[in-house]
Amino acid sequence: MNALTIIWIALPLFIGFSLYLLPSICRYLALGVAIVSLVYGLKTSSLSAALDFNLLDNFGVIFLIDNLSVFFILTNALVTLGVILYCWYSDKTSFFYTQVIILHGSVNAAFICADFISLYVALEVISIAAFLLIAYPRSDRSIWVALRYLFVSNTAMLFYLVGTVLVYQAHHSFSFEGLKGAPLEAVALIFLGLLAKGGIFIVGLWLPLTHSESETPVSAMLSGVVVKAAIYPLVRCTLMVPEVDPIVRIFGVGTALLGVIYAIFEQDAKRMLAFSTVSQLGFILAAPEVGGFYALTHGLVKSSLFLMAGALPSLNLRELKNKPMNTAIWIPLVIASFSISGFPLLSGFGAKVLTMKNLLPWQVLVMNVAALGTATAFAKFIFLPHTKEGGRKIKRGFWPAIALLLSGLFIANGVYYQAYTLTNIIKPLATIFLAWLTYIFIVERMVIKLPRVAEQLEHLIGMMSLILIFVFWLLLGSQISIS
Repeated sequence: MNALTIIWIALPLFIGFSLYLLPSICRYLALGVAIVSLVYGLKTSSLSAALDFNLLDNFGVIFLIDNLSVFFILTNALVTLGVILYCWYSDKTSFFYTQVIILHGSVNAAFICADFISLYVALEVISIAAFLLIAYPRSDRSIWVALRYLFVSNTAMLFYLVGTVLVYQAHHSFSFEGLKGAPLEAVALIFLGLLAKGGIFIVGLWLPLTHSESETPVSAMLSGVVVKAAIYPLVRCTLMVPEVDPIVRIFGVGTALLGVIYAIFEQDAKRMLAFSTVSQLGFILAAPEVGGFYALTHGLVKSSLFLMAGALPSLNLRELKNKPMNTAIWIPLVIASFSISGFPLLSGFGAKVLTMKNLLPWQVLVMNVAALGTATAFAKFIFLPHTKEGGRKIKRGFWPAIALLLSGLFIANGVYYQAYTLTNIIKPLATIFLAWLTYIFIVERMVIKLPRVAEQLEHLIGMMSLILIFVFWLLLGSQISIS
């Protein structure tokens, strides 16, 4: 199995660089790589024990594959498959597919790394591939957004790298387990880098502009899997070093609430989805023990929603009230909105129930408010007008992609079938009903434009310094015995 894992990691990089030289079959090769990842993810899900091995002893590379990794690997495989199917009949060049597959392989690597230096390499390759995909249209706007993303990402990774060096200095090992016994400043620096890279709390406010301004399939990749490449190590470190669990949970609760407040009042469909991503990442961190299942559910639903946003007559939600969409688009849009709201029969229901059952007492109230806010925000889509005729022309690859992603929501619903008890069913239904009332009688009648000053580049960098101090203060104040 070790050899198979190494081949699986190397294959996307080898094929990715070959795609550019084989433009006539680039789509088929890209599709094949994504299918191989899906098969590998399904195969590893049946392992009776975690797969853990080193390639270079204490100097890296440490791989760890268990149930947590499997959820993230399957997310990457399914979202990448969906994006490739969506672009199948488009005029995307071999350069586009090359970057998609290199991005896919790098994200896979991040999902099985258990050492900081290998993770650093994977995250940097992800940054470059994502930068090239964001800038793919080659317009002035897309190039600026891509450069902005790359600058923020590289700044975050500088903090992370300094922290990694301090961990190695303390233990002569890059292992995640090295956080235990490492200086507090090392933990703070590493966490700051991952929080910023993953789009968490105020240092993650680079995310809405980047995801909303990118092309539709790129937005789906960014929101579905790319941000999770930095979320996974936060969850993994929490499971390996329980002493950091309170810090991760605090940021999970904070980002869940911050993101949903912006999502409720945002009137641009893609920006609303991007702010929702910020919030949903908070749900993953709020209950790290079960974060893998929530990551899979969110990846499927959010990538499908971004693909559907590309088929809307307008991205302005107020304009959409006067521009009925095609009913064929509205139905899958409602299904995805139901899933992220926690409606039974879809995997979002089981993911939310499982998350809520693993919260600490102090988290329960805020996370329930965030769940209510999520259902309120997505009521905007559910109550939009629709008609059987007209609407924007739908791309040929749209339906295969949506069918794959939404079917995944139904199939994944069986992961936690124990959620289907009367009490568990009544609570989310009541939450959704209350959210709809909140939307109809309060939110829909309000016009509030939240400030975007925190999204400006200079403020994003400044907030990194503030969050670094805050994380260090939390570590000192909690008297966590890491050092």
